[in-house]
Amino acid sequence: MKPWLKILIGLVLGVITGLILNKQVEILSMVGKAFIDLLKMLVGLIVFSSLVVGMCHISDPKKLGRIGLRTVIFYVATTIIAICIGLAIVLVVKPGMHLGIPLPIGHGGDGNLSLIDFLFAIVPSNPFAAFAEGNILQIIVFAILFALAISMAGEKAKPILGFIESLSEVMAKLTHVVMKLAPYGVFALMATAVGALGSKIILPLFWVIGCIFVACLIQVSVIFTLSLKYLAKVEIAPFFKGMKDAIIVAFTTSSSSATLPVNLECARDHLGLSPDISGFVLSLGSTINMNGTAIGQSVLAIFIAQAYGIDVSFTNIIILMFTTLVSAIGTAGIPGSGLVMLSIVLNAMGLPLEGIALVAGIDRLRDMFATVVNILGDAVAAVYVAKKENQIDETKYHTVTWIE
Repeated sequence: MKPWLKILIGLVLGVITGLILNKQVEILSMVGKAFIDLLKMLVGLIVFSSLVVGMCHISDPKKLGRIGLRTVIFYVATTIIAICIGLAIVLVVKPGMHLGIPLPIGHGGDGNLSLIDFLFAIVPSNPFAAFAEGNILQIIVFAILFALAISMAGEKAKPILGFIESLSEVMAKLTHVVMKLAPYGVFALMATAVGALGSKIILPLFWVIGCIFVACLIQVSVIFTLSLKYLAKVEIAPFFKGMKDAIIVAFTTSSSSATLPVNLECARDHLGLSPDISGFVLSLGSTINMNGTAIGQSVLAIFIAQAYGIDVSFTNIIILMFTTLVSAIGTAGIPGSGLVMLSIVLNAMGLPLEGIALVAGIDRLRDMFATVVNILGDAVAAVYVAKKENQIDETKYHTVTWIE
């Protein structure tokens, strides 16, 4: 059975169990807590190893020339816009308001920091303490500085980089093992949430999915189309015709990495992009460009804050943007990256990680929308860069058909 189907079954059975047994399902809360603890266990080393490896690979001077810089700027800009769209919609709709979920024991609900406090709080005095305390922002800063030092050290640092690459692979495999337990974790979390809150949690979750869908639709239909028309200066319809195969694969697999070969084929054979441009831009995009995922994280984080009655300050929103941008490198291509990434964002914002219990069941649906937006964002960037570099066959681009 496909993993997504197992998770969906776990979601449905969890809702049914919670509605039938109500507060008697509290015994399952320990199972759900164990699943969340496993996610917490992964986060620090995943962020550190993947971020170091990702930065060291893209910091190759040959790659980070004019093409690399243009690509990275495009990815960062569109991701920030995606976060803003998600935030605007969830702050207007307010799907988590009036849920009135009590804060977990030991959480004061004072996740807000001043901007000055935030800037100084991310400086790690002891990286080992940052790992021990799960301070994700300090781990991110240490990883960035460590990656820069490896790049500066050159050949002598290759053994260290090789070790961290191996660590990154091991953590990816460990994440895969943990995500095997996701159906059971989702079942326990949903049963506990529905048992405690009753049916009133179900409608807000539909509103959350609606917010994510609308934000993704705006990102594709407005931001991407305007980028094609005014930045790349190409027609819009041929792009979506050429990308139809990749869209279908992305929606059904919910994996940017799995969709990459199809994305490359569409870019080269349907859109007429040169192999050099498409290979570099799309491969880099599958690692660091996560427009759709950024939308999902922003909506879910604000929903969880609303559900617990926690006010989100401007500084929290800056933290959300920063963490989503940087952790995109750290979690891309890892199965179940949505929940791992959400735990990173919640941790950085000072929000209860227990909030994952509210949204774990809908993560698969979020992932389907997000992956489509992710791979389309990669392809838009590739068209834009190829056009600027004059490495696009415009005859092939404009003659693509739906049945090709």
